[in-house]
Amino acid sequence: MKRSKLAIAFALATLPFAAMAHKAWLQPSQTVIAGENPVVTVDAAVSNDLFYFNHVPLKLDNLSIVAPDGSKQAPSNPATGKYRSVFDVELKQTGTYRIGVINDYATASWEENGQPKRWRGTPATFAAEVPKNAKGLQVGQSVSRVETFVTNGSPNDTAIKPSGNGLEMVPVTHPNDLFAKEEAKFRLEIDGKPAAGLDVQIIRGGTRYRNAQDEIKLKTDANGEFAVTWPEPGMYWLEATSQDDKVTVPGAKQRRLGYVATLEVLPQ
Repeated sequence: MKRSKLAIAFALATLPFAAMAHKAWLQPSQTVIAGENPVVTVDAAVSNDLFYFNHVPLKLDNLSIVAPDGSKQAPSNPATGKYRSVFDVELKQTGTYRIGVINDYATASWEENGQPKRWRGTPATFAAEVPKNAKGLQVGQSVSRVETFVTNGSPNDTAIKPSGNGLEMVPVTHPNDLFAKEEAKFRLEIDGKPAAGLDVQIIRGGTRYRNAQDEIKLKTDANGEFAVTWPEPGMYWLEATSQDDKVTVPGAKQRRLGYVATLEVLPQ
């Protein structure tokens, strides 16, 4: 029994950090659909396993749904429970929808009356809510995007054009035109410029039922591009992170950038 416990402890200690970290994601009920006014349901969660909601829900405060013509659309039937949030998207237009939770937070920590204080909020409310002369004040900024794509009928590119803010993925291969054993290409950009040399991690869902994460590890080239050949059909989680000093919050010295996408790969 002791040897068994030691072996388990050693195995957990040697797992890569990404394998143990909580993962944020959106998962649509399907990504390619056709019909008159179809609807997809989207789960939103932060979990240990892909794509199983077993930790906390992903908040929908900053949910963005961009329709095929570039207009913004509100979700239907949004709700947040113990382990997940959920909402419907009515696909009234033909084309590709971009669905994402986009966060731009300021963070701060300081000491007040001998006690540590922590704060998180928007850059717009930072000045009013954080004492600028606080003892030991440390300020940071975090910009992240968690998204997925759904196409009704024929795909188009209007909704998936980059905003030019933060870390984003620009599809070279359309994100709803992915097939097992075929290569797909994407480009990562930071504030609209190619993000060279970034590490990209891709993990197929269903990690709850296998012992290995089976990560695909890639790196962007000088143009911010990377290519992946999908080993098999399924839902895939893609993540990239970076950091720089291009902050918009007074007093902040570092901006953390994160990008996550859920992509569905179909059989041949």
